[in-house]
Amino acid sequence: MKYIGCDFHPSFQQIAMLDCETGELVERRLLHGNAEVRAFYEPLQGRVVVGIEASGNTLWFERLLGQLGHELWMGDATKIRREDPRKQKHDRRDAKTMLKMMLEKRFPKVWIPTMEERDLRQLLMHRHHLVRMRTRVKNQLQHIALNQGIQKKHKLWTRTGMEQLRGLELEPWTRLRRDMLLEMLEELEQKIQPLEQAVEREAEARPAAQLLASHPGVGPVIALATVLTMGEVQRFEDSRSWVSYLGLNPSERSSGEKRRLGAISKQGSPFLRFLLVQGAAIAARGDKDLARMYTRLKAKKHHGVAKVAVARKLAVRLYWMARTQKPYPEVVRMQGSQSHLVAEDMADRLNRPPASRQ
Repeated sequence: MKYIGCDFHPSFQQIAMLDCETGELVERRLLHGNAEVRAFYEPLQGRVVVGIEASGNTLWFERLLGQLGHELWMGDATKIRREDPRKQKHDRRDAKTMLKMMLEKRFPKVWIPTMEERDLRQLLMHRHHLVRMRTRVKNQLQHIALNQGIQKKHKLWTRTGMEQLRGLELEPWTRLRRDMLLEMLEELEQKIQPLEQAVEREAEARPAAQLLASHPGVGPVIALATVLTMGEVQRFEDSRSWVSYLGLNPSERSSGEKRRLGAISKQGSPFLRFLLVQGAAIAARGDKDLARMYTRLKAKKHHGVAKVAVARKLAVRLYWMARTQKPYPEVVRMQGSQSHLVAEDMADRLNRPPASRQ
């Protein structure tokens, strides 16, 4: 059996390999972009376990190890770095640190989605970026219309509004900009529509996504993104860890008798967090509890704070929907829903049955 600690970089990797049968320690630097990586890993016999830090652009390496029949452990980069706090940091030391943690059975493995799930994430991300490009194009067209004294807001995108926008008498360069932006808008609409349909099909094919979509404000995009990003709900011991994974929990610097809470930690998926904050406004329109919460916090603090708070509440509800396998009307009741969720959450953390509700 062979354990390999791999400090992975975009252009190379530094490895530290221990052969448990012979006791031989091998340290090498393998360059990417040629056959050196495959030439090293392909001849290895028996069980081979490779540990790397969780990072981006490793898909090709994961696929290669899978083809060769080797086992891959993806580790939490923060916990690995915490293992060696010395200021003498270099690639050889990092590779040896990972190897040591693997041998001592302390390697902080993280959940790895399947290749199919990663590919579906690309669908969501591609759609997301195109939608944001469309939003920027629309904002520029709104700016041109406002400069001509036309303030129609969302009605600018109706048939009448578009005809009025195309019929504006503009200066040569402004007219060129408007015409090009209209062409870009039409092209983006044509590209986004089939992606929307594909997202709806994928969400309908997954019962877990259909369950989450029963909540107001949660459409196919948010439901599918939640399923693909969070994975099995059993990975999370309670809703606090679920919210923390999304980065919607408050940052904290407390010591002694002083407790200091700051803004949200943002230590999680920025894509899903963005979608939840967007969906929070729509969810507040369809749920009275969320609407009251949003109105109260908006008046007391700021509408941005209110949206984030509603997004956190929405995330907790999605957790319990996935955990109990019950749709929105059953999990979230209009009266006493907050105490119900808190009671079950605390009971789950204490590993005992929840107290009976009056």
